[in-house]
Amino acid sequence: MNGLPGRVALVAGQTPQRTAMVDGARRIDYGQFWRQAQAFAAHLREQGLAKGQRLALLLPNRIEAAVACYGGWLAGAIVVPLNVQARVRDFAPWLLHSGARHVVYEQGHRDAELALEEIGYSGGRTALAEGEPLCPLPTEDDALEPQPIHDGDTALILYTSGTTGAPKGVMLSHANLAANAEAVVAYLGLSPEDRVLSVLPFYYAYGASVLHTHLISGACVVLAPSLMFPHLVLQALAQERATGFSGVPSTYALLLQHTALGEYDFSSLRYLTQAGGAMSPQLTNRLRAALPHPRLFVMYGQTEATSRISWLPPEKLDEKLGSVGIPVQGLHWKILHEDGSPADAGDSGEVWVQGPNVMQGYWENAAATASVLAEGWLRTGDVGYLDGDGYLFLHGRRSDMIKTGAHRVHPTDVEEVIAEMPGVTEVAVVGVDDEILGQVVKAFVVASGLPPRAEDRIKAHCRARLAPYKIPKHVAFVDALPRTASGKVRRVQLMELQSTP
Repeated sequence: MNGLPGRVALVAGQTPQRTAMVDGARRIDYGQFWRQAQAFAAHLREQGLAKGQRLALLLPNRIEAAVACYGGWLAGAIVVPLNVQARVRDFAPWLLHSGARHVVYEQGHRDAELALEEIGYSGGRTALAEGEPLCPLPTEDDALEPQPIHDGDTALILYTSGTTGAPKGVMLSHANLAANAEAVVAYLGLSPEDRVLSVLPFYYAYGASVLHTHLISGACVVLAPSLMFPHLVLQALAQERATGFSGVPSTYALLLQHTALGEYDFSSLRYLTQAGGAMSPQLTNRLRAALPHPRLFVMYGQTEATSRISWLPPEKLDEKLGSVGIPVQGLHWKILHEDGSPADAGDSGEVWVQGPNVMQGYWENAAATASVLAEGWLRTGDVGYLDGDGYLFLHGRRSDMIKTGAHRVHPTDVEEVIAEMPGVTEVAVVGVDDEILGQVVKAFVVASGLPPRAEDRIKAHCRARLAPYKIPKHVAFVDALPRTASGKVRRVQLMELQSTP
């Protein structure tokens, strides 16, 4: 058996009693994990799911989310993990676009149920109660013969934005996932003795990478409490004797701002990883001062590159502060000017990458695929430069995507909702700097006859229709939006107004 399933099957066969995952009071060893994955695969087969059909997962981080992913692969499915915090307006287009033939969600997830009703869904479904396994374990006589897994088979579809025209579902093959996982395992030096505290959702590329790298290493994945309670996260780090912790910049800013790290015993902590957005040198230094002993890995990646593009060796942090490092194993990069000419060391341009972790393309979206893939090279949309030693420094993104915490928000998602309100004539949304989240959403609204408490009304309207991380933190009312000669909104000019909340 190839790919990640083959690696986990090997661990389960060699050390079945080793703990694979911890979920609060629940624990599951590798033997049980693999048996449950096989059982779910058999269940999907009984439901008529065929090889290459899509299995949508609308689950928070819990043991069953990981089991369902591996069970789906054993059944030959393409797994489609969806952001469980999304709303109907997100779920419906994703489910339709992916052509999901089976959906797994938690009982009582109202938006999931409404989305299935809205699209007239008639496929298979599994609704899980809290703490409930996916399905009964099979007997030995019912042992499943897994579908053959080939490196080129599509394994995952990860959606990178909401309802902005045609959804963009990144297609990652089993070979993509294996290449990414093996590269990360190599530079982190993961072993069966490692225990990672996981706060990142599995439906994001970074969170999925944390899960899979540790499972194929025979390590233990401890599911963390909500970051809404930072002290509980730190308690879990200490009590579970975690050796690793992965976060985005806002994760570390939150922990540094709201907790006293010195009050906890982190002597077991071996490494920290950071990705999901630029981490300022100031925050990097604050984190190292608070936690001087673990090795800090600053990293850079994209969903289109199966999570990981580069990493900065911890011993280079002082010398290369602000850099995102060197390419992961097997990956090559180049910096090109807008005219396609190569940039010299120190000259800025767009980052292009090539390697075994570069995506297959966007699901059912040939135009979007052609816009970013050229002869095996991925145009990242990020602007940066290489120094004389080949270390990458990034300036920012060419796209308008807002990175708030671990989430990604496309401005149009929010603009469409605000534009529904009476009296709103124009609206533009941008990301503005925030000390904790990196960026937050700010809306610039042109409206006539503003009602009392107009800002609160807009936020309430968004709160009822959007995921929490998409709700504008700031709303500014303006007479007109700055536009180019061709009529496009000048978002950069709006971002320069961010000092006005």
